[in-house]
Amino acid sequence: MVHVVRRLLLGQGVNPVVCEVGEDADEAAIMASLPPEAHDERPTAVATGRLVGGLDRLMAVHISGELVPILKRAGALWL
Repeated sequence: MVHVVRRLLLGQGVNPVVCEVGEDADEAAIMASLPPEAHDERPTAVATGRLVGGLDRLMAVHISGELVPILKRAGALWL
């Protein structure tokens, strides 16, 4: 799933930072650094500290044309 999110964002011209959480990671510390609404969705896409959503939500905003404006507001795109 992370690969799909990364490829989608790369295709939009974004250079995403990908943080894959392994079994040995301190999940509590990672979750504490995310917005509370991100705790229920994995994988999660966060743009400049703001939750975009899980893969389903990310694909939906991409298909509807809302992804580019979200990325622009987050400062991830300079178009």
